[in-house]
Amino acid sequence: MKARLTYIPLEVADQLGSFIIQRDAQVMDAVKARAKDFSTLTLIKLLYQVSCRPMTFTDLYMSSKIRMKRSFLNYLHLCIDYNFLNREPFGDSVYYSITERGRVMLGLFLQKDN
Repeated sequence: MKARLTYIPLEVADQLGSFIIQRDAQVMDAVKARAKDFSTLTLIKLLYQVSCRPMTFTDLYMSSKIRMKRSFLNYLHLCIDYNFLNREPFGDSVYYSITERGRVMLGLFLQKDN
């Protein structure tokens, strides 16, 4: 499996040390890093952002640090198809929130302080 370069939010990078091969420069609130198992890491980045509070599409896209919009959409649809995220229309906006199944998936990968 080839290691790929990605941006990981700081709070996520601290908990996902097993996915990070090499940390590079810190850019604002993200770490530029070489990572293994890129798809799983991207899925976790997306779920982590929604785990605290429901977010609009724009907020989720900006905070997830997934730079290519097409990739972001693919992972977002994957999360919805597998019932990791709920999509709820609210006025002119759409809010995304994490489901219990998404919390379980996220909990499998985040390191605990035990």
